[in-house]
Amino acid sequence: GAGRSDASPDEGVVEDLPLIDEKAVEQLTEGLISHYLPDLQRSKSALQELTQNQVVLLETLEQEISKFKECNSIVDINALFSEAKHYHNKLVNIRNEMMMLHEKTSKLKVSAINI
Repeated sequence: GAGRSDASPDEGVVEDLPLIDEKAVEQLTEGLISHYLPDLQRSKSALQELTQNQVVLLETLEQEISKFKECNSIVDINALFSEAKHYHNKLVNIRNEMMMLHEKTSKLKVSAINI
C-alpha cells in the first residue's frame, strides 16, 4: 500500500525507456539515413562532377595563358624583325652613299691627275 503511493508514477516507464530509446534511436537513425542518404549521394556526385569540371577549366585556362605568352613572344619577335629590316635598309643606304662617294672621289682623283 504505502510503498506504492510513495513511488513515482513514471518509475516503471523510466525503467523501460533505455530499451525504447535504443530501438527508437535505431529506427530514427535508419529512417533519417534512408531519407537523407540518396540526397547526400547525389550531392557528393554533383560535387565530384563540379570538381572535375573545375580541374578541366583550370587546365584549359593554363593552356590559354601559355598561348597568350607565346603570342606575346611572337609579337616581340615580329618587332625585332621589323627593327632589323629597318636597320638593314639604313645600312644598304649608307653602303650606297659610300659607293657613290667612292666613285666621286675616284673621278676627282682621275681629274686631278689629268690636271
